Amino acid sequence: MSLINVNKVDPSTGTALEIGTSGDTITVPTGAGLTVTDEVKTNKISPATGTAFTLGDSGDTFTVPSGATITNSGTATGFGGDNTPAFQVRNTSNQDVSDGVSTQMTFNTEDFDTDSAFASDTFTVPSGEGGKYFMYAKAKISGATVNTLNSGVIIFRINDAERQGLEFFGSGIVSGSVEIVQAVGLNITATLTLSAADTVKVYAYSNVTSGQAQLQAGDGYSLYFGGYKLIGV
Repeated sequence: MSLINVNKVDPSTGTALEIGTSGDTITVPTGAGLTVTDEVKTNKISPATGTAFTLGDSGDTFTVPSGATITNSGTATGFGGDNTPAFQVRNTSNQDVSDGVSTQMTFNTEDFDTDSAFASDTFTVPSGEGGKYFMYAKAKISGATVNTLNSGVIIFRINDAERQGLEFFGSGIVSGSVEIVQAVGLNITATLTLSAADTVKVYAYSNVTSGQAQLQAGDGYSLYFGGYKLIGV
C-alpha cells in the first residue's frame, strides 16, 4: 500500500502512538507543514539540508523557564554584546611637546585592537558600531628641570574638536620657598557618544618656564590611550 488518506491517527490501545520502526526515516516533503500544538520531546534537532538551522520566525519569543540551563559548547554570536570595538595603545618612547601648543600624542605599541580601528594615533569608530564608548588616557608631562613645569593638560578631541580635558596647574611639594615639581601624571576618562566614522585623538599641552617639555614613557605605561564600546546603554 503506497498511500493512505486519513484525517486522524490514534493508538489502537492506551494513549501512546508510535510512528515507524527503528532505522526508518519519516519525511515531511517540501511544501508540507508539520504543526504540533503541544509538547515535543526529542534528543536532537538538525537541519534537513546543509548546516544552517533556523528556530522560529521574526517576532517570535522563546522562553527558557526558571530552573532550566542552556549549555553552549560551540560559538555563540549575536547574544548580548562583548564590549567591542576595544583597543589599548601606548608609547614606549619619550615625546617632545612644544611649549604652549597642543600636541597630538603618538603611540608606537598596540596591546590590542579588536576591530583594527586604531591607526595613525587615531581611533575611528567602525561602520555599524556607533554608540557609547568609555575612553581613557594617561600622560606623564615633564619639564626639563625641577620647578620649570607651570601647567599641563591632556584632552580628548572628537573629530578634531576639543571635548573633554584634564588640567594641572603648578603645585607640588614646597622645600623652603621653592616648588620641586618636575613632572606630573594626568589620567583622563570619559563616556562619549560616538557615531560611525567619528575619530578620537588625545592631545597634550604644557607650559614651562624654560627648557624642553616632554611626555615621558617611563615603563611603557606612562603614556597610553584606550577605550571600548559599552553595551546595554
